[in-house]
Amino acid sequence: MIVLEDRKSLNDWVEQSRLRGGKVGFIPTMGALHEGHLSLVREARKSCSQTIVSIFVNPTQFGPGEDFDQYPRTFVEDKALLEDISCDAIFLPSPEVIYPPGGQTFITVEPLASQLCGASRPGHFQGVATVVTILLNLVRPHAAYFGVKDYQQLTLIKQMVRDLALAVEVVGVPIVREKDGLALSSRNRYLTTEERKQAAALYKALCTAKSLYKDGELRAKELEQAARGVLLESGIEQIDYVEVRDKEKLTSELTADDPVMLIAARVGKTRLIDNMVLST
Repeated sequence: MIVLEDRKSLNDWVEQSRLRGGKVGFIPTMGALHEGHLSLVREARKSCSQTIVSIFVNPTQFGPGEDFDQYPRTFVEDKALLEDISCDAIFLPSPEVIYPPGGQTFITVEPLASQLCGASRPGHFQGVATVVTILLNLVRPHAAYFGVKDYQQLTLIKQMVRDLALAVEVVGVPIVREKDGLALSSRNRYLTTEERKQAAALYKALCTAKSLYKDGELRAKELEQAARGVLLESGIEQIDYVEVRDKEKLTSELTADDPVMLIAARVGKTRLIDNMVLST
């Protein structure tokens, strides 16, 4: 496995990979890798002859007071994990490689970027959309793999790729969960032992809503109220949102047969997100 740190070495690797034929699969990450990230690499390896993972803690998607400085940076461990599953390359750029001095261009996807997580994290999705566009232009993959846990992010990236006619297939990979249902996240390591137990309520809340939906409850407000009640009962009171949305466009007008419920809440000081499509 090769580690690439600048645009020229990355471009050389991309050119050589494309000359060999086959597909290049790309997994953008911010590091602190866990089984959820590794599932993306494994999925890419099923249909791609070359896989490359980027590790870049993107400063433009963190707002004031968020955890950019504290975000875990564990490259030695990440590299070992990727070597173990036969990843072909890591792109490890500095901020200057991604954002050369003098840059003036940003990508916005509205109104999708201003709702849900975007409402409480202004500018977050502009940072996500911009860095993903830059990375896709640099790596030029045939397919890019993203976790379904970040459902709004995945929806936004699919929209952006369509709108900008980017020549890449966007592949969503299912959530990997702990035994108690907690979705794997790099931020889970922030949780204390007691908070970790409490965090399982997010999955329980989603399952409660799903059960009610299967039993015939189709009113979004009733589903949201039931899920919110599970969170409050567990002691989770800092709830950003509990919402049922159209699973394709994330609008509040439910046009799809199987809506998605999305949750964002703080357990202690740690902000966690999760989601579940209710009918499957």
